[in-house]
Amino acid sequence: LGFSTGQRVVTVQKGPLYRVRGSHITLWCKVSGYQGPAEQNFQWSIYLPSAPEREVQIVSTVDPSFPYAIYTQRVRSQGIYVERVQGDAVLLHITELQDRDAGEYECHTPNTDQRYFGSYSAKTNLSVIADTLSASMAPQVLTRTEGDTVELTCEVSKSTAQHTHLSVGWYHLQGASEHHAEEVLTLSKDFVLSPGPSYLQRFLAGDVQLNKVGNTTYKLFISGVQQLDQGQLYCEAAEWIEDPDETWKDISHKQTGRTSLVVTSGGRDLSVDIAAADSSLSEGDTLQLSCMVGSQKSSSRQFQVLWLLDGVEVARLDAKGVLIWKEEYGERAKLGQLRAFKQSNVIYVLTIYEVGLKDNGMYQCSVSEMKTPGDFYSIQTNLSPGIQVDVEPKGYHMRLSVSSSTPQVVAGDALILLCEVHGGTSPVSVQWWHLPLEHPGPRVLVAAMEQDGTLSLGSTYRDSRTRGSLRLEKANSSAFTLVIPHTLGEGDSGRYCCRAMEHFRGHGWTQEGETAVKVSSLAGLGLQATLRSRIATVTYGKSFELVCQVSANYSLEEVPMSVGWFFQPSPPDGHYRELVRVFPSGTVAWQAAQPHLQGKAQLVKTATSFRLHIHNAMAADEGTYRCEVEVWRRNTLPLGQPAATTRSNAVGIRVVLPESKLRVATNESSVEIAVGADTAIECRITSAHNHSQFAVTWYLLPPPGDAVPLQIIRADYSSTLEYGAAFSSPAEKSRFLSQRVSSSVFWLRILSANPTDQGRYYCVVEEWQWLGHGWYKLGKGVSGRTVLEFKLPERQLQLETANHSTSAREGEDVTLRCLLQGAQLPATHLSVTWFRGEASLLTLHCNSTIEYPEESPAGRLYLRRPAAGDFSLTLSRVEGTDAGVYHCQVAEWQQLSKEKGWVLQALARSGYTQLTTIP
Repeated sequence: LGFSTGQRVVTVQKGPLYRVRGSHITLWCKVSGYQGPAEQNFQWSIYLPSAPEREVQIVSTVDPSFPYAIYTQRVRSQGIYVERVQGDAVLLHITELQDRDAGEYECHTPNTDQRYFGSYSAKTNLSVIADTLSASMAPQVLTRTEGDTVELTCEVSKSTAQHTHLSVGWYHLQGASEHHAEEVLTLSKDFVLSPGPSYLQRFLAGDVQLNKVGNTTYKLFISGVQQLDQGQLYCEAAEWIEDPDETWKDISHKQTGRTSLVVTSGGRDLSVDIAAADSSLSEGDTLQLSCMVGSQKSSSRQFQVLWLLDGVEVARLDAKGVLIWKEEYGERAKLGQLRAFKQSNVIYVLTIYEVGLKDNGMYQCSVSEMKTPGDFYSIQTNLSPGIQVDVEPKGYHMRLSVSSSTPQVVAGDALILLCEVHGGTSPVSVQWWHLPLEHPGPRVLVAAMEQDGTLSLGSTYRDSRTRGSLRLEKANSSAFTLVIPHTLGEGDSGRYCCRAMEHFRGHGWTQEGETAVKVSSLAGLGLQATLRSRIATVTYGKSFELVCQVSANYSLEEVPMSVGWFFQPSPPDGHYRELVRVFPSGTVAWQAAQPHLQGKAQLVKTATSFRLHIHNAMAADEGTYRCEVEVWRRNTLPLGQPAATTRSNAVGIRVVLPESKLRVATNESSVEIAVGADTAIECRITSAHNHSQFAVTWYLLPPPGDAVPLQIIRADYSSTLEYGAAFSSPAEKSRFLSQRVSSSVFWLRILSANPTDQGRYYCVVEEWQWLGHGWYKLGKGVSGRTVLEFKLPERQLQLETANHSTSAREGEDVTLRCLLQGAQLPATHLSVTWFRGEASLLTLHCNSTIEYPEESPAGRLYLRRPAAGDFSLTLSRVEGTDAGVYHCQVAEWQQLSKEKGWVLQALARSGYTQLTTIP
């Protein structure tokens, strides 16, 4: 049943493949390693070069609704179908390849396994190329005597860009057979000569040859021509291409016109003549032909007689007297309409009763002398002269004139066909038939009207809900009008045949005429939507208008159309939301994407355009817009699925917000305080809109001057606080506070300031306003810098200030120097802080406690202090991210008393040490 423990593998014919436009092509696909039923299902899709990421579904073995609209008609009419070779292998057939069939084909097998394991689809590329193959041979009639030589020339050429090979062969048709051609000699694509079975011995003897002369000329030579060579000869060329799987595929065939070859006997004592009782006849008359043989001692000789019409065999009476009719003549003979017999050994008669127009033509008889009645080969053959038989209509000429006032229409439009009968003398009955243009097959009856006016419809056209109520009207005695109110689509294209029948005195006469009609689907006639706007930038509170212009290669008058308006906000997120849809009935359906638009948008429709007018533009209206248009066939109710859909280009609309009036004081200032004191930095707004709210962010620029600003704290327009990373510890949050003193003044309060707080402070102010249904930032301003400095005692610490550089391998330990020189007072205590860049790594307080910031690599930092003034830092197990610039800051403290606490006596900063890490 197809169960397997392996993984599923889908294999498709290896590409790229090149096939000729108009040819019948196949693509194979198979699956192995699957679980589940032995009969697997297959689905074919295509990725077109114009949209290589978009899957277009073609045909499925399980889902009739699988094809997209552009393939539905071709699948329904078997122009595209899937042939199941076996349960797990199929062939995709495209009976008439088109340029639009080029692309990347994907074969997919729906999962029947207990789990997903393996591949479920495979792809191959198909290119459609022009058919450049040409084969020609001048048609002619040749008469040769047995033993003569026949020479035929065939011109074959191609101009295909790809590397291809040619094969060229000659074929022989005996008598009237159109389906049993016999191979004479072929030059294969591999340049090998191959004779047909009947010509093998003559080929080996050198009597049958094929020569190539120049680049395009192929010549067939038959020496010692025989009676069996008589008939029709033609040349057939094929173009071959090697596929990627190293197999050769014939991609084009061309067949030339035919040359008729008559082989006569070399003897001189056999003469043949033909005579007719009357060669100018009317329909229903009797034709009698006599074939007369002239020869010596004819009574003792054996003759075989062939009757020919326009060189095609009608009947054969062999030497034994056995009569053989060819094809449809046998059926007529059974009905008693034909008779052939041997009147004597030298007179042979062919009689046709109730001749018709199809019996017109040139009649001949061919007589062959056989050595014995059972012989296959003749001794000699002779052909009679031709006698032309003309059959005229019975007493008059009935002619038809068939036309259409609507030769090219669009699906949904009406077809109007006219059949005019000329020359008739009696009432006629009329039938209208439809013959599909692209897929020839059995013609379909549309409607019929009998002689008495009785009307009947073909089974396909009886349901008035599909094409409307068909009308076949007799305008006068000779004019019949067929009206199909609503065409369905391309399937209604093709030839419409009018067949008129007249009966008179027990005889019937028929005439046929036809006209071609093309019905185009809406989807294939260039439906386009173009979106435009007079302005791309609109001021807040003003209006703007979008115009969706619809165009096509056909008239859109009375075509039902709907439009959907779509919007993608700015900044784009790749997703369009439907705003509103206007249906053909005029019904308007608003969606939930932008509910505020319903009360301020105006929708206008003209014959071929739709307008969306938006009043009082808001910030939320900024983004990109597009429209989607759907059309239906005319006169179709209910509407059902649209016949074609198109999307417009995108148009961007930018909404300019009210201009900000924000101004922030930019004067520079400085503040000098003692260590441990509180202070406040001011941020003042000098102008702004009424009813504006403000977001204030405070920054610190620590020394040196090129340092990166550090965010301290941000208070947004709703007073929500957000601390910067360097100030997010509980201790820092308790010291730095944002305070709004008045409507235009903000303070940054710093409690218990210490020397690490020194630097330049400034604020960034953002102006926000509520605009309709949200808060929007109008602008921002930056204040001047306020420098915070500390009053320090005159006592100075002697700290090494020279800059150094050092390197360390990853994984090793490294020590960074920080040496204090000179003696200290007995009652003083020292604290030290180490920095990498401007970020603190650790602080040794004067009470001997060590504090590590959250981001510090605390587990690898050591202050070993081999001496009282040595604050060198050891960094263990060096990592690549440890590279940077390091320095230390030492402070001297003295405790005056328990009540007064600790007082800063001196502060010093070391030189910089550049650490480089080595992998």
